[in-house]
Amino acid sequence: MAKRLIDISQTLRPQLPVWPGDTPFSLEPTWTIEPGCPVNVSRLTLSTHSGAHADAPLHYDPQGKTIAEVDPEIYVGRCHVFDVRKAIDLVRPSDFELADAAGCARILFRTFDHFPHDQWVSDYAAIAPETIELLASAGVRLVGMDGPSLDPETSKTLEAHNAVRRAGMAILEGLVLDDVSEGPYELIAAPLKIDGADAAPVRALLREL
Repeated sequence: MAKRLIDISQTLRPQLPVWPGDTPFSLEPTWTIEPGCPVNVSRLTLSTHSGAHADAPLHYDPQGKTIAEVDPEIYVGRCHVFDVRKAIDLVRPSDFELADAAGCARILFRTFDHFPHDQWVSDYAAIAPETIELLASAGVRLVGMDGPSLDPETSKTLEAHNAVRRAGMAILEGLVLDDVSEGPYELIAAPLKIDGADAAPVRALLREL
């Protein structure tokens, strides 16, 4: 029997909430089917951080790799989802039992009761840098979450992102985990291969094991 595939992506659309001051999403027709034109073709305008997305090291490190240079292998494979909705402000090591995901290289955190599809939320729970350090010490290579950033919206020091940089980990943000129970899954979430980009949207999927 085929295992259930769960789409944990946001739908890219004009009403998509974006980081304050970032580029809104728009979709405009370039060509439309009509006499003399047999196809529909559209033009996209969007932030590299639109919806569910992968941060490239270049996003937080001037010398970091672009999203086209990162190894796509890290975005595909066994992962573990932790439900940390009880976390206040920051997801700390005390909010989950890492031993439950022993040997797993990819960790995703659910922080929202209900993902905010239609409005921007500024007071989301971010990830404490000591949580990143704990994951790195256990051999975790990718950290993901449903919030829009590992760091608080007002952060200028990006302590969680910099902990990721020091550990050489990968980042997924903006995932939709409302219909996902805590536990192990297969993650399939390779980013678009965009030359020079600091991030890229992903079509993120979880397959039940």
